[in-house]
Parts: sequence; structure tokens; C-alpha cells
Amino acid sequence: MTTTTVAPVTEDEEFQQLGERLLRSAKSDRDKAGVQALVEEETLLATARVRAVLVTEAGGKPRCHWESMLGRQYTLGLDDASRSFLALVLSMVGIGQTSLAAVQELDERRLAIILRAIARLAGNDTLAVGTRL
Repeated sequence: MTTTTVAPVTEDEEFQQLGERLLRSAKSDRDKAGVQALVEEETLLATARVRAVLVTEAGGKPRCHWESMLGRQYTLGLDDASRSFLALVLSMVGIGQTSLAAVQELDERRLAIILRAIARLAGNDTLAVGTRL
């Protein structure tokens, strides 16, 4: 008799699978751009409190329930930069209104993610966002 052992799924693999499943379940370009931004940013979606509020299961498929985040942003224990990033993503998907001045709170990595998401939302996937030499 042969036994096979299945390697446990690591947190990174689990996160990647969740991101892929959320992207497949996104219904609009806005949803896709928002999900992609959260997946690229990694830290917010990896936070259990954020996932508990944002990710819902319907018919075995996870999806982002953006509306639930609007009223809960300030109850998740996020720092100002994380809250600004999340607010910009929510505005991009059409939930709430956040001034573009919120980018002042973002570090270079999160700013690049938001800029790529805006370009994606505009239908442009060829615009390079990064450091110029």
C-alpha cells in the first residue's frame, strides 16, 4: 500500500489563491482594479480584520463586498497610510468619495499601486509606473 502526503498550503499560497479567486469573481472593471490593487498591496488583504469585513462567500466563491468597508474603515485599527490607501481603492470602485490629496499619506510602493490601478481602470495596461532613471 502506498501512502501519499499532501504538503500543507502555506499562507503565501493561500493568499495567492484568495487573490486569484477574488479577481475571477470581480464583476466589473472597477471591481477588478480594486481587487488587483489590494492583492498587489498585500498587507491589507492579509489582515484578518479586513478580510472578515471585506471578503464574503457566495455559492462557494469569495467576492469583495466593498459596501461593508465604507462604514468600518475607522474600526479596523489601520494606520493613516493604510486607511488612505483603502479609501482611495473604495473611491475607485465607486464606494464613497476620497480626495486625491489622500495620496500624500502613501509611501512610494502604495502610490505606484494606486497609479497602476487608475491606469488599469482607464483601460490602459501599457502605461509604465515606476522610477525613471
